[in-house]
Amino acid sequence: MPQSPDLRTPRQGATSAEPAPGVPGRLIALLAVAAGMTVANLYYAQPLLSSLREVFHTSTAAAGWLITLTQVGYVIGMLFLVPLGDRLEKRGLITALLTVTTVALVTAGLAPNFPVLLIASLVSGATSVVAQVLVPFAASLAPDHSRGRIVGRVMSGLLTGILLSRTLSSLVSDVAGWRVVYLGSAVLMAVLAVTLRSALPRHAPTTTIPYVRVLHSTLQLVRTHPALLRRGLYQAAMFGAFSAFWTTVSYLLTGPGFHYSAIGVGVFALVGAAGAGVAPLAGRWADRKLTRPMTGAAFVLAALAFAVAGFGRHHIVLIALAAILLDMAVQATLILGQHTIYQLDPHARARLNSAFIATFFLGGALGSQLGSLTYHSGGWTAVTALGAGLPVLALLYWLTEHRKKHRSHAPDAA
Repeated sequence: MPQSPDLRTPRQGATSAEPAPGVPGRLIALLAVAAGMTVANLYYAQPLLSSLREVFHTSTAAAGWLITLTQVGYVIGMLFLVPLGDRLEKRGLITALLTVTTVALVTAGLAPNFPVLLIASLVSGATSVVAQVLVPFAASLAPDHSRGRIVGRVMSGLLTGILLSRTLSSLVSDVAGWRVVYLGSAVLMAVLAVTLRSALPRHAPTTTIPYVRVLHSTLQLVRTHPALLRRGLYQAAMFGAFSAFWTTVSYLLTGPGFHYSAIGVGVFALVGAAGAGVAPLAGRWADRKLTRPMTGAAFVLAALAFAVAGFGRHHIVLIALAAILLDMAVQATLILGQHTIYQLDPHARARLNSAFIATFFLGGALGSQLGSLTYHSGGWTAVTALGAGLPVLALLYWLTEHRKKHRSHAPDAA
């Protein structure tokens, strides 16, 4: 496998956490909970937009900027903060990021006006990428034979946090108000910072190259490892379909067919959490060298999920089944993809993860926008057609991987 000389320069004399014969179950559970709690900060605001619009007397379009800037902050963090996981001692980096997140969430909870809330959300979105520092951290601690299983467990926590955040935010704001959502999360982040500081082992940097070169080397990794770009595009299609579904299903459920309240939509999101159970299984598939066939199967499952959602648009049980199937498929490809990229260069896992997440996050943002436009122009049937089309495109691309692998026999094959 080709390597660029400046990507693999471990610090001389530094000690690094070597993969242990067995990573303690308590530590895996802590990493999973921490990943879920931090990534949830990106989604708490979504059910609160109506309340915030009234409190700050803003328009619907202006309120929507809260979600946009939070996501922009996350992208900034992925590009400029996550690569530091290779350059700095990881435990200290995690503590620093969580400290800033805590301050930003307190500022958001006490915000006297909407601009302050926007700035605080931008900052908290950027530093909540600590979840994406924890995942490669877990991969570095794990022995080779069980890395997929351990990463799968941590990712199941992260994905559960995404799915449950909207429900939790809806319930808390209904009982205690929107400010408590932010202030409560700030308390959780402070507790988490202290807990991780005491529980995590020290993990030395894997490179000493200057920060600017770290950023440049992240782009170089995309050119060096074709599997990184391929897996990123696979997941961009899947996350685009996922975002299209979860962005528009609230329109369907609050519409004339179901008449759900905002809390009802939040409770429905609990259904998707059932799909998180596939993450550890996907990790085992990866450990057993089943990455390629299970990736193709996941694309088929995602397309099938949208077919079920389309035919069952008047039946909540079928919509719920589609949500579970879709979440299972998306989580499976995510775990399989991360297992693939973490093997490309053990000294650059944070940067590999940064490029991978940034690529498919862009697909998710595009899917969300296309989903909204498609729903308002063609309704739920059009959304399900869009959602099914994205994994089908990924499946067609997956077929070219098979041909290229046989032609080149490249070790990077995804």
